Amino acid sequence: MGKVKNILDVKGRSVFSVEPTVMVLHAIELMCEKNIGGLLIVENGSLVGIFTERDYARKLILKGKSSKDTPIGELMTPNPFTVSSDSSIDDCMKMMTDRHIRHLPVVDDSKLIGMISIGDVVRQVIDEQKSIIEHLESYISQ
Repeated sequence: MGKVKNILDVKGRSVFSVEPTVMVLHAIELMCEKNIGGLLIVENGSLVGIFTERDYARKLILKGKSSKDTPIGELMTPNPFTVSSDSSIDDCMKMMTDRHIRHLPVVDDSKLIGMISIGDVVRQVIDEQKSIIEHLESYISQ
């Protein structure tokens, strides 16, 4: 099974983030513009939280707050679970499933280097299985 670095090599290492003082509306606009479901919250260069579409629905909409007047720091999930680029895809799948999360920031040597989603992990698993099947088919037909 592959590693997180394999996913980052394909998808890139772009990280979209905002500071905790940014209003939720601005964060949602950025998420929409970048077509992403999660945004990292960074303060003074350090990862302090994550904000996802789930946070928006459960912590803003259901509580009747305004996205124009609420700083994202009030709604973010603080101290998110992270993985390293050397983490296995199996470990990521287990963490995501056990903890009911869809996004994992990737941190190497205390430096934020990317983020992976459950979609990235599933795509990697499918690609690996497809490669194994093609290899076996080739081996059998020879």
